[in-house]
Amino acid sequence: MSSPSVRRLASALALAAAAAVPGLAGGQPAAAPPAYAPPAETSRLLEGPGLAKAQTYCLACHSADYVTTQPRGKPASFWEAEVAKMRTAYGAQIPDEDGKAIVAYLTTAYAATGPRTGAAPGR
Repeated sequence: MSSPSVRRLASALALAAAAAVPGLAGGQPAAAPPAYAPPAETSRLLEGPGLAKAQTYCLACHSADYVTTQPRGKPASFWEAEVAKMRTAYGAQIPDEDGKAIVAYLTTAYAATGPRTGAAPGR
């Protein structure tokens, strides 16, 4: 019932499976992926109080370029609505206190005029 070609095929499949699965046939397990490191682009955001919160929550979904191209000079109510939208429409897990810090950061750092501490290096 078992021909030599069927046995050779079964043998070849067994070897291929053993090579594909770490730990079988003496193979070594795959190396763990590297630890997460935030992208270097985060340095493009303007400095200011609340920057760390914006990096943590905003850059989880948006690029730094997206953040820096948002409209300038919007009032806090605009940014409050944006943070609320991120929570309700997109499920962003932003705690209330962190949301307030992000609103303050965006209102101040991206004001039309007024206090800016300047861009981080590389901007």
